[in-house]
Amino acid sequence: MHDPQAHACAVIEQTLSQLGIEADRPRPDAFVVSLPGEHKLATTCALVVGAHTVSVNAFVARRPDEQHEEVYRLLLQRNVRLSGVAFALDRLGDIYLVGRLPLAAVDAQAIDQLLGAVVDAADSAFDRILATGFASSIRREWHWRQSHGESADNLEPFRALLDLDADPDA
Repeated sequence: MHDPQAHACAVIEQTLSQLGIEADRPRPDAFVVSLPGEHKLATTCALVVGAHTVSVNAFVARRPDEQHEEVYRLLLQRNVRLSGVAFALDRLGDIYLVGRLPLAAVDAQAIDQLLGAVVDAADSAFDRILATGFASSIRREWHWRQSHGESADNLEPFRALLDLDADPDA
């Protein structure tokens, strides 16, 4: 008798191997991977094989420090353009990407597309999430690094947020 869950696990394992993605297996039906990106350097993503679906859950960013409504509006507007995944919030307000794939649809191409959708969505929204929801923290970090002679290279995408003459604690 054919076991759809075992088959899906085997397909996921083989696909990840072919893609050169290492996976942790916290339990037999779960795969945790780190997907590389350009803006968001790594997105941790879990694939869990259930009785009827494979679910994907990927952490994008913690709860915004400020402008929550604007960040959440941005994510909802992006959801209409996404395929296979959608932005969601957990009970703390942290931002995730979630999705489900029916077991019958699990093949190498579907898994590759699902992981690609996660990377694309997380990476393309990341700088905007940070610029909108963490602007004050970014400004404080920039000023601290400058005052301590530390590199601020990874903050360059946010230079437009900076008023270099302003008091970062104001």
